Amino acid sequence: MLTVWSVLVPILSSLVVQGHNHRGIQEPFPPENLIFDVNTQNIDLSKEPWTSKYGSQTDLGYSGPLSFSHFNYRKCLEDASVPFDIGIIGFPFDTTTSYRPGARFGPYAIRSGSRRQHLDTGRGYTLAWGSSPSDFGTSLLDCGDAPLTAYDNAKAIDQMEAAYSTLLSRPVFGGTSESYKEKTRTFALDGKEHPRIVTLGGDHTIVLPILRALNKVYGPVSVIHFDAHLDTWAPSGTTVQEGITHGSFFAVAAAEGLMTNTSIHAGIRCKMTGIGDIEHDDTVGFQVISTDDIDDYGIRKVIEKIRQRIGDKPVYLSLDIDVVDPGLAPATGTPEVGGWTTREVKRILRGLSGLNFIGADIVEVAPAYDSADITGIAAADIVHDFLSMMLVDEPPKPHIGPFSERDLLH
Repeated sequence: MLTVWSVLVPILSSLVVQGHNHRGIQEPFPPENLIFDVNTQNIDLSKEPWTSKYGSQTDLGYSGPLSFSHFNYRKCLEDASVPFDIGIIGFPFDTTTSYRPGARFGPYAIRSGSRRQHLDTGRGYTLAWGSSPSDFGTSLLDCGDAPLTAYDNAKAIDQMEAAYSTLLSRPVFGGTSESYKEKTRTFALDGKEHPRIVTLGGDHTIVLPILRALNKVYGPVSVIHFDAHLDTWAPSGTTVQEGITHGSFFAVAAAEGLMTNTSIHAGIRCKMTGIGDIEHDDTVGFQVISTDDIDDYGIRKVIEKIRQRIGDKPVYLSLDIDVVDPGLAPATGTPEVGGWTTREVKRILRGLSGLNFIGADIVEVAPAYDSADITGIAAADIVHDFLSMMLVDEPPKPHIGPFSERDLLH
């Protein structure tokens, strides 16, 4: 008499044999060690229908593997074969959010938003910058995403610190032209040049493990923090881990001695319990530039005050996409109306060029709340600005065109 098990066991056994090795571990298909020599197979690519008529297989803006701006892609945490000066890494983590989760999909959304940016072919020149990130003899590499647990925040934070420390410890490419310049050797405790990492979040808590990793290389650093929220609230809850959230991580970082007392916020407009929140923020080491300050003092003064606060110290830049008004970037977990425009944020970033940046991130992009991918596209364009901002020595000059310096607003 047939039973369910008498039928299933042979089928399951065949599945173990087919596609798995003797230990029952699935083998890649085709096998990784299979090398197909086109010469021995008498394949002449130049005479095949595609190549003979159309040439190389070029990726379009909407095709090809998903890497940031079509960068060269490696899983850098397990592959050190390609040296880099600036690396992109994704931290798909969102389990310390207080309102709307979903930022674990942020790295994917930002890369998707970057598909029209063909920096791999050098098509990154803009009038705003007067240059392209590919003009500086620098190796730019997409290092993929760190595979973070979604079930244990303490472990995930440790994984992020380990991933960031791994990339920081890699040797830099070092440039192939006279235009390449070292940027971090002067500030590193070991006197060596280190890669700079642009991190795609993820919720804002990812900055805590990043600052822990940076501290091992540079000691305490200053932070420029673009956000609608302070993120310096004192930890609360009944356990240590419960106190680490995307609203308290800066307070934790300050308590651990990871930051200087010369950090600054830009774009603050959140609801608070009172002036006590600002007073506590000051003890953490921040000055506040509010959203409304841009109307009262103008972009030039905002840039000037940030630069004065940071000076010549090593600085890390962290940008929460909710600094942008939700009408222009709705895909975020804790939207606050009345934010800066994307153009204003981009203009301020240009004005910060030449500061001693050791890394940057963009966080809190949660594409489930997006419309027509506008937040992912905005975030990707801001990352493009990060790259230029970290490579040029000073803010770019205003576009001239039909204007002259006499026409500039002061």
